[in-house]
Amino acid sequence: MAAQIMSTNSNKKALIALTALSFFMADMQSGIGPFLGVYLQGHGWSSGLIGTVLTIGAIAGMLMTAPAGALIDGTKSKRAYVIGCGIATLLASGLVLISKDFWVVALSQVATSIAGATIVPAVTGITLGIVRQKGFNRQNGRNQAFNHAGNAVGAALSGYLGYKYGFTAVFYLAAGFGVVTMFCTLMIPRKAINDRAARGMKKEDDDDDNEVSGVSVLLKCKPLLILASALALFHMGNAAMLPLYGMAVTAASPDKTNGADFVALTIVIAQVSMIVMSVLGMRVAEKHGYWHILLISFLALPLRGILASQWIGALGVYPVQILDGVGAGLQSVAVPGLVARILNGTGRVNVGQGALMTVQSLGASVSPALGGWMAQYLGYPITFATLGAIAIGSVVIWIAFRDHLNFDDQGKQVRSRA
Repeated sequence: MAAQIMSTNSNKKALIALTALSFFMADMQSGIGPFLGVYLQGHGWSSGLIGTVLTIGAIAGMLMTAPAGALIDGTKSKRAYVIGCGIATLLASGLVLISKDFWVVALSQVATSIAGATIVPAVTGITLGIVRQKGFNRQNGRNQAFNHAGNAVGAALSGYLGYKYGFTAVFYLAAGFGVVTMFCTLMIPRKAINDRAARGMKKEDDDDDNEVSGVSVLLKCKPLLILASALALFHMGNAAMLPLYGMAVTAASPDKTNGADFVALTIVIAQVSMIVMSVLGMRVAEKHGYWHILLISFLALPLRGILASQWIGALGVYPVQILDGVGAGLQSVAVPGLVARILNGTGRVNVGQGALMTVQSLGASVSPALGGWMAQYLGYPITFATLGAIAIGSVVIWIAFRDHLNFDDQGKQVRSRA
C-alpha cells in the first residue's frame, strides 16, 4: 500500500513538472523563432538571404530527426537530452547577437534546429513513459495546450520587451525561460519514467536493442508513409507563411508597424487559437479518432493562403493567424497520438516519430527559401497564394489513401505494426 501511494505521488509530481516543462520550453525551443526574420531585415538582410539561412537550419534539423528518435528510444537519460537541447539553443541564439555574418547566423540556426529536432521526441518519450499508451492522448493534449500557452505568453512578453528595450531583450527572455525549463525537467522523478513504455513496448515484449533506422520503420509502415507525405506538402506551404506575413506587413507600413510588436501579435493570435484547437482535438480524438482532425488541419492552409494574399495589413493578421492555429493546433495533438497508436507494441515509437519529422521537415526546409525568393521577385500576394495551394496536395493524399490507412467505420486508426 505504501509503495502504491509513493508511486502515485511520484506520478502526480512528474505530471505537474511535465506540464510546466511543456509551458516553459515553448519560448526557448526555437530561439527567437519568427522574430529572427524581422531582426535580420532590420540589419539590412534581403528576404531571399533570410529565407536561405532559415532553410540551412531546417535542413540540419531534418537530417537529425530520425537519429534523434533512435537515440531517445535507446536511452534511459531522456531528461538529460532535454537539458542539453536547452543549453544548445540558448548558446546558438546568443551567436546572433554577437555577429550578423551570414555563416555565423547559419551556424546558430543549425544548432537551434538540431536541438529542436531532438527535444520533441524526448518530451514525447517522457510523456509516454509516464502515462503509457492508454493515457497518452489526453496527456499529450494537455502538453500541447500548455506549450501553446507558453508560446503565447512568451511572444507577448517578447513583443513588449522588444518594443520597449530592443530585440536584445527577446534573447534574454528566451534565456530565462530556458533556465526554468531545465529546472522543470529535473523535477520529473527518474523513476516515474518507464523506459519500455516510453518507446512503445509492451510488458510481454522482450528487450530489443537492435538498431533500426527511421527509414526502415517508415518504409515498412504504409500508414506512417502516407501520413509523412501529406505532412511534407503541408509544411512546404506552411513553414514560410508566418515570417513572410510579418515581413510583408512591416514592409508595407514601416512607419506604422513595429517589427517586434507585430510579430508578437501574429504569434499570440495563432497560439491562443492552438490552445483551443489542441483541447478540442484531444476530445474529438477520444471519440472519433484522428482522420477527420488531420483533414481539417490540411484544409486550413489553402484558405489561409488566400486570405493572406488578399489582406496584407494589421487587421488581416487575425483571420490569417487563427487559421494557422487551427492547422498547427490540431496537428500538435493528432500527429504524435497517431504515430504512437500506429507503432504501439513495436518498440519504435520515437524513431518512427523522428522519421516522420524528417519527411515533414523536408517540406518545411524548402519553404523559407522558396517563399523568400518568390516574395523578392513575384511579390507577397502571389507567394502566399502559392504556398497555400501546395497544401491541396495534402488533402488529396489524405482522402485518396484513406482505405490504406487502416481506419475503421468510426474513423479510429487500427494499429499497424512497423
